[in-house]
Amino acid sequence: MEYSYRDRKNRKRDFRRLWIVRINAAARLHGMNYSQFMNGLVKTDIQMDRKMLAHLAMEEPILFKKIAKEVQIKLAA
Repeated sequence: MEYSYRDRKNRKRDFRRLWIVRINAAARLHGMNYSQFMNGLVKTDIQMDRKMLAHLAMEEPILFKKIAKEVQIKLAA
């Protein structure tokens, strides 16, 4: 129980890192890196958190592909 406070904080950090890795891997499949993808999300006004994006990248790749296409269109314009 000594480290419970610290590890609760670290758990949040670890999950955020995992989500970013998953989003980056999926974005690279569509020709973008993580920062370009996230910048495109802001420009297209798609408001999704990293947890949901990581879930879509792993479990719903077709839906993630549609989001990536929207981002690519906005970044190309």
